[in-house]
Amino acid sequence: MTGNRILVVDDEENLRRVTQLRLQQAGYDVATAADGNQALAFLERNPRDLVLTDLRMPGLSGLELLGRIKEAYPEVIVILVTAFGTIESAVEAMKHGAYDYVIKPVNTEALKLILSRALEHHRLQEEVRNLRGAIDRKFGFENIIGRAKALLAVLDAAARAAESGSTVLIRGETGTGKELLAKAIHFNSPRRDKPFMVINCGAIPGELLESELFGHMKGSFTGAVANKKGKIEMADGGSLFLDEIGEMPIQLQVKLLRLLQEREIEKIGAPQPIKVDVRIIAATHRDLQAMVEDGAFREDLYYRLAVIPLRLPPLRERTGDIPELVTLFFRKFQERMNRPDLKLPPALLPYFTTHRWPGNVRELENVIERLVVLAPDEEITVNDLPEFLRREKPALDAIELELPPEGISLEAVEKELILRALQKCNWNQTKAAEYLDISRKVLIYRMEKFDLRKDG
Repeated sequence: MTGNRILVVDDEENLRRVTQLRLQQAGYDVATAADGNQALAFLERNPRDLVLTDLRMPGLSGLELLGRIKEAYPEVIVILVTAFGTIESAVEAMKHGAYDYVIKPVNTEALKLILSRALEHHRLQEEVRNLRGAIDRKFGFENIIGRAKALLAVLDAAARAAESGSTVLIRGETGTGKELLAKAIHFNSPRRDKPFMVINCGAIPGELLESELFGHMKGSFTGAVANKKGKIEMADGGSLFLDEIGEMPIQLQVKLLRLLQEREIEKIGAPQPIKVDVRIIAATHRDLQAMVEDGAFREDLYYRLAVIPLRLPPLRERTGDIPELVTLFFRKFQERMNRPDLKLPPALLPYFTTHRWPGNVRELENVIERLVVLAPDEEITVNDLPEFLRREKPALDAIELELPPEGISLEAVEKELILRALQKCNWNQTKAAEYLDISRKVLIYRMEKFDLRKDG
């Protein structure tokens, strides 16, 4: 069990053994070492959460041991045991990474209290490290799935932009993953430990958007019953993601421009502006340059936002990524809906790759979720697909065909294709004709031509 592993280091054997016994009785996993070198040798083979070491020992002193531990095992907590006359040395040691010190003679109850606090601190640090690892895994650029050159170029530029504090403008159609990219930029930047705030400029009425963004003072308007921080102030030190920036009213664009120019905001009803340190990441599905020409968006604000412009390509421009996305989403919803035995045949993939996906990745994900939830059997079939996918027959280049170098009989291919379609549809001629996108009359003619019968 981790979280209670202690190493006691002391050159006095009796004191070392007594301390070990008392801490073991308190439920700790306790090992001992007679000096600093022995302690380092032990730590190489046996992880510990906390080291309790005497300050004065022959050979490697407690201070020197502290330095060596912090260099090799920075996550290990070190507590020093010191005589009254060397408290100054113990305090100095705390400046170099010691968690606390205990004065001899050691009071067992006081020691247990210090150890409890120290190990709780260690546990919280471990939780933070685990959380940071989870955030890194969730919001890493590698989690934006795709290998298309256009997408990889955007991710490369975004990764380099993340290290700077520059303003970023992300363009892309609905559902292309603009917020996911914005999060990746923030959580891979020096601001990662500060807030990431989101506001959708198109989802909030114009008269409320100013208060949501900039905040207000009590009594500044009807209903302002208390002081309120806006999203900009709440994001101080971090990043603010302004989704659908093209929907921002022109009068608020002036205030946003001041934020970008002066790094300060005016709260509604406040007597003076306040300074803020916020990185702006904006996104839009609209053509802001065209809006500038039409007078619907400020030109000076546009250029302030587009310091680093990024364009996420729509899914129809990276159809090669669709099979990987389908597989990823299918596994995700299999697990979420507890349907581990459900199968999605590879033969259905061409139906996904030939659709234009106007809703992009979000639409594709929604379709896969719907299939997993509603599929009545343990294998998804063509009939389970949404009608709009069934209407769009897979292109010929989406069907895997191997052409032999010695040539091939077209009639043999046609006969085999019709036979497989009939078998797939359980010899239902109407369904087979629909599957092949021909009339039932033409299908019957070709069945007679090739002498295809269910009992044949």
